[in-house]
Amino acid sequence: MNLHLLLLACYSGVLLAVGLAVSRKVKNSTSFFVANRGLPPILLFSTLLAANIGAGSTVGATGLAYRDGLSAWWWNGSAGIGSLLLAFWIGPRAWRLASAHGFLTTGDLLEHRFGGRVRATISAILWLATLSILAGQLIGIAWILNVVAGLPKWAGCLIGGGLVTTYFAAGGLLGSAWVNVVQLCVKLCGFAIALPVVLAGAGGVGAILQASPDPGFASFWRGSSSLAFLVLLVPAFMSSPGLLQKTFGGVSARAVRIGVGANAVMLMLFGFVPALLGMTARMHHPGLAQELALPTLLVRDLPAGIGSLLLAAIFSAEISAADAVLFMLSTSLSQDLYRRFVNPSASDAQVLRMARRAAVAGGMCGIAIALITPTIVGALSVFYSMLGATLFVPLTVALHARTDRRREVSWSIAAGAVAVAATQAAVGSHAGSIWTPATIGLTSAVTAYGAAVLAYRQRNKANRFE
Repeated sequence: MNLHLLLLACYSGVLLAVGLAVSRKVKNSTSFFVANRGLPPILLFSTLLAANIGAGSTVGATGLAYRDGLSAWWWNGSAGIGSLLLAFWIGPRAWRLASAHGFLTTGDLLEHRFGGRVRATISAILWLATLSILAGQLIGIAWILNVVAGLPKWAGCLIGGGLVTTYFAAGGLLGSAWVNVVQLCVKLCGFAIALPVVLAGAGGVGAILQASPDPGFASFWRGSSSLAFLVLLVPAFMSSPGLLQKTFGGVSARAVRIGVGANAVMLMLFGFVPALLGMTARMHHPGLAQELALPTLLVRDLPAGIGSLLLAAIFSAEISAADAVLFMLSTSLSQDLYRRFVNPSASDAQVLRMARRAAVAGGMCGIAIALITPTIVGALSVFYSMLGATLFVPLTVALHARTDRRREVSWSIAAGAVAVAATQAAVGSHAGSIWTPATIGLTSAVTAYGAAVLAYRQRNKANRFE
């Protein structure tokens, strides 16, 4: 067993031990879903940032920088902008409603405003779409284990999926929040130590920029590609049910603003790290598959000790993001679908048991999808596109509209989901194009909502004059 693999094995044991230890405090669904609404700003910050710095933000973003250069910042930067809006606009409003009405999930909030049909539709669509983002995290883990130990993709997916499913199914949000503290410390320390070493070995930032293979490689703003990330990720990070539900666990609205806001600032700062690492990898190792850029850099270009620390940091990133996805999958299936529509009289113990079973089922499905999905960014883009197209409009309307808009919202959801699915099936996502499934889906959803508002308003006027 080599040094890197031994470190990962030991580190995985530590994460599992922390998760299982905290799980003994999880006695009911409120603990599992919203951590008893007792998360202070520091725990909100750590659990959100740990979830947000995942496979896409590390392996995926470094691969984008390997291909496109400095403009890869916009992957993490756009997520940070969306998180700022969540911190100071969506999050505090949603927290107040959740605290006042006892909401445990985003589905509870949507049903409060729009009824059970909207809740069921959103939950079903996002449950299926969320599997793709879990697959993306597991692909990241598999790439790491492939470079480090030569393990095939299927083995890496099984190892990563098994680890995260075990500790999350046991402890829920409360367990993952404390595991995320450990993961965040490791990942921030790993990147903070490794980046200066990598830059020094490349001759500094100036040398990296001068070695750019084309003029656009050193450009911070690469036209439609950057705009595409903004459209894809800003609405998604404002309205993600997993992130929003974590804010429900905050101890106060102030804790939400501080914790989520600090997470947003860190995401924007962190965005420069994978961008520079990817450009360095292109300088030293041209001709790689883009998502091998970061694992190859840490194994070949760093001293063994620092490489091992960065490896643990990346492994932490993938695992912590995967547990955030399982959080969405398990709570949505158990609370939004099972308790609401299948067994309304279910006891708290039954709901908790179903949440844990849903986490296991979600982990198994995510592994299966990871085995047939080629890239991390491709897998994540499917989820983010569907999330923005189906949830951005309903959530915004739920927090601001003063009249019943359930019919208009239903048209928006249908139009957004159909547009994303049709565009993805017809043309997929083309790098460098603004007309992606995310753009077309979000535009369709907003347009359908506006058209429905006007149509129902005209019909109501006509009825009054009859």
